Amino acid sequence: MWKKSLYFVCFTVLFTILVACSNGEETADTQTGGSLVTISGSTSVGPLAEKLAMKYEEENDVKIEVNQIGSSAGITNAISGVSQIGMSSRDLKQEEKDSNLQELIIAYDGIVVVAHPSNPVKNLTMEQVKQIFTGEVTNWKEVGGKDMEIVVVSREDGSGSRDAFQEIVGYESGQLIKNAIVASGNGNIKTTVAMNKHAIGFISFEYVDESVSTMDINGVQAKAENVLAGQYELSRPFLFVHKEDVPGSAKQFMEFILTPEGQKIVESAGAIPLTK
Repeated sequence: MWKKSLYFVCFTVLFTILVACSNGEETADTQTGGSLVTISGSTSVGPLAEKLAMKYEEENDVKIEVNQIGSSAGITNAISGVSQIGMSSRDLKQEEKDSNLQELIIAYDGIVVVAHPSNPVKNLTMEQVKQIFTGEVTNWKEVGGKDMEIVVVSREDGSGSRDAFQEIVGYESGQLIKNAIVASGNGNIKTTVAMNKHAIGFISFEYVDESVSTMDINGVQAKAENVLAGQYELSRPFLFVHKEDVPGSAKQFMEFILTPEGQKIVESAGAIPLTK
């Protein structure tokens, strides 16, 4: 009997939290007693959101939880009220827009095509990128490299980065080369590419380091100035999505991101601020 009572209490508490989130009411952090802001979604936006949250928490009586579970899952959570804010690294689909979500651009990002550091190929056309990822081109010598097989590394289904990359490059999920390695998250793609001399993949600007070699696209370097100037084609906005009646603590956090202080954090995190 006591087990049934315990289950009922747990269910009631969980249901109350979810209703409070979906009705725009403040949720309290059980440890500090301050406000709790819940965020979930894109693994591309996630590291930036965590840095912004860390700074904001230092100066405000609020706890911000950031869960990196992919753009599609984060958007779904924002629609259902499981999270107050969803993070997305792709544009909303029509059915998601029909759910009356509001969008806030917090930064811009470039998607960088990367290869092993030993790869001599440093520039690809957008058409060559498409041909590689769809399996029309399968050897590096076909694009000016060494005579060796190309190993394509892509993100998982539901990834905002994958959706954005495919949309910009111009192919559908079903056209991805069948033997592609599918990796979950930017970090996993970077590690996979860094350890495989045959590999090619794509990651967000903020993940780029010396462990991989970056590709220019159509002769344009992957850097912030070129994204803001509209010259680098592989770019997309970083979005926060939320319901209109989002709690005040969440609204205030989003307002902070758009301030000069917030945008400095955006830049220091490796993302592209709204103005430069």
